[in-house]
Amino acid sequence: MSITADQVHRNARIHTLDPARPAASVLVVAEGVIVAVGDEGLLGEVAGEPEIVDHGGAFLMPGLGDVHNHHMTAGRADLFELQLDAAADLHGLLDAIRAWSATLAPDAWVVGGGWGSTLIPALSDLKALAALDDAAGGRPVLLRDDSCHNRWVSSAALAIAGIDAGSADPADGAVVRDPATRAPVGLLIEAGVIPVERAYAQSAPTSVEQNAEASKRGIDILHSFGITTFQDAAASLQMLQALKHLDDTGRLDAWVVTSLQVNDKIFGTHPLGQDLIDRREAYRSTHHRPDFVKIFLDGVPTSRTAAFLDPYLPDDEHGAEWRGETTMTQDELTGWLLRVAGQGLSAKVHCTGDGSVRMTLDAIAAVRAAGHTGPRFHIAHGQYIADEDLPRLAELGVVADISPALWFPTVIFEAICACVPRGRAERLHPNRSLLDAGVLVAGGSDWPVMPSPNPWYGIQGLVNRSDPTGTLPGRLWPEQGITVAEALHAYTLGAAIAMGTDDVTGSLERGKSADFVVLDRDPLAVPTDELAATTVEQTWFAGRKVHERPAES
Repeated sequence: MSITADQVHRNARIHTLDPARPAASVLVVAEGVIVAVGDEGLLGEVAGEPEIVDHGGAFLMPGLGDVHNHHMTAGRADLFELQLDAAADLHGLLDAIRAWSATLAPDAWVVGGGWGSTLIPALSDLKALAALDDAAGGRPVLLRDDSCHNRWVSSAALAIAGIDAGSADPADGAVVRDPATRAPVGLLIEAGVIPVERAYAQSAPTSVEQNAEASKRGIDILHSFGITTFQDAAASLQMLQALKHLDDTGRLDAWVVTSLQVNDKIFGTHPLGQDLIDRREAYRSTHHRPDFVKIFLDGVPTSRTAAFLDPYLPDDEHGAEWRGETTMTQDELTGWLLRVAGQGLSAKVHCTGDGSVRMTLDAIAAVRAAGHTGPRFHIAHGQYIADEDLPRLAELGVVADISPALWFPTVIFEAICACVPRGRAERLHPNRSLLDAGVLVAGGSDWPVMPSPNPWYGIQGLVNRSDPTGTLPGRLWPEQGITVAEALHAYTLGAAIAMGTDDVTGSLERGKSADFVVLDRDPLAVPTDELAATTVEQTWFAGRKVHERPAES
């Protein structure tokens, strides 16, 4: 029996992620779809004169997945914005802002991000605001921190947004103020950022094509790391429009799942909730699936806005019993999950504290009890989970969206230790325990919260629980390390199952899209401390080469 094909990939060491045929050397492709997987004997069965791609014995595996990123935000930042070093001190930040501002028009906004959460105390006074105003030449400034939940803004930006000594703090957020005068010092926490974000968006509106350009730039960067399917974790109407435009013009070279924002603590976008959900089907396309909603249930530990079962370290503002708080009551969260499940939608719920995780599990239990077995539910981040709640994730079919890469020492982890007792803080991301409990673990980056979406840093960190860059010493809760094979599964088939794209990608088997990467090494064979150095030589999507590593000069 002959096989009709237009492309044959041969002479490769193929790791398929298909349990029925875990290894192969040949992929046969027709119209972007895999029609056969096997060994060199397949070559004699292929009819016609297909293109033959000889991989020279290279390692080939499925395209990788990323279950949690903000690709359009990251693409826009790469194209247009100031990118800061999370390890920089205040003087380093001001130097970078001064140099960037010197290139701008006098009334242009200084926009960017990446400053370290450890700087929150240093930015919490009027002297820092004056220094920012001087460095920016009086321009409006909007700079996101390394969690993307907080902003450092200038006096001009505060004025444009109408934030002053007499303005009220918004719900679910705060404006940090001078204790004597109540004047804002330029540091905005959680939903306190929204007025400035909206003021900036109104002053510099973007077209559908400009948003599509930012989206495509984000996808091009993902391709360079071998990522061919991903979930954007906080989709706006503007993003839906951009993705539809890209697909309609033949430029969307990835499987994209979007999470429609139910509420908003940090982006300032609208419409939200049911108004956005009602528009989703108009933007569904061949490669874009608007199948999830996103709920921000709490904030982040570094600003004491994550919801914990036990108190934070005492401080002057919150006292000794502060546990954080959630954006919704238990009834409100349960109501939303029941509503979206009834509309056939899945949900990703942002939870960074063990208190918000427990609330989410209680809400999902009510949804399952109501007979909704189909929707997927993601605990997004799930950094801290009480021991007694670990088995509940498996029982309820909840996915552990483990992002960003905080399972090894980082600047963010050190900032958490300033707010949470170190003994508790170190019990971060119990990934081994989750897998042993039968939970589906799926890898994500939360890029640009993390400065790069490179999954190979995450994979090495999952295994070794040490900083793959070598910047910070030590290992973080090393007992929670997992195997290389488990880490690869989390970033391939596990990610695809979590997103609902496993019908078309995540493994290399007949009937699935020809999405794969060619690597410079076999990650299953090299020492684990070399995983982060893995280089993607080529990325293929639907039988098309969408990335090739530039030749060294």
